Amino acid sequence: MPKFEHIRHKPPLELEEARPLIVACSPLRSHVNLSTILRMAGCSGVQEVIATGNAKIKNAIARDSAETVKLTVKNSLSPVLKKLKQEGYTLVGLEQTTNSTVLSEYAFPRKSVIVVGSEREGLSQENLDLLDAVVEIPVWGMPFSYNVATATSLAIYEYCRQFPNG
Repeated sequence: MPKFEHIRHKPPLELEEARPLIVACSPLRSHVNLSTILRMAGCSGVQEVIATGNAKIKNAIARDSAETVKLTVKNSLSPVLKKLKQEGYTLVGLEQTTNSTVLSEYAFPRKSVIVVGSEREGLSQENLDLLDAVVEIPVWGMPFSYNVATATSLAIYEYCRQFPNG
């Protein structure tokens, strides 16, 4: 039987190149959710998170990511998405919709934006109309969906699984 020794704060893996992945969030009610998303982004080598509305982070949750991930705060999500699309990003919504693809079956383009809806309302129809694709995460129990920070973390992880070197 193998022996396991605990390694506290194992050094991060080196990426061969920067990840061309951005996370763009609808206005989130909970600063804890945004802070958790920022922490996941930092752990995953994602360099930018775009938040909208009254976005604030809690440093105790975001930890080092508060200093290493660029957090851009904008008033509205739609203009941000239009600009990113013009810059060649594929806009991938994280939402339960008709014609959405199961996250594990979706092949992310390298230059992608994961677009996240608000906790209660999800993504607005205006924002859904701007997307190139929508992915959803299957739910096998109640409630009907994952917490927004948890779902975003799963989507970031799936992207990183597909592009492990950056």
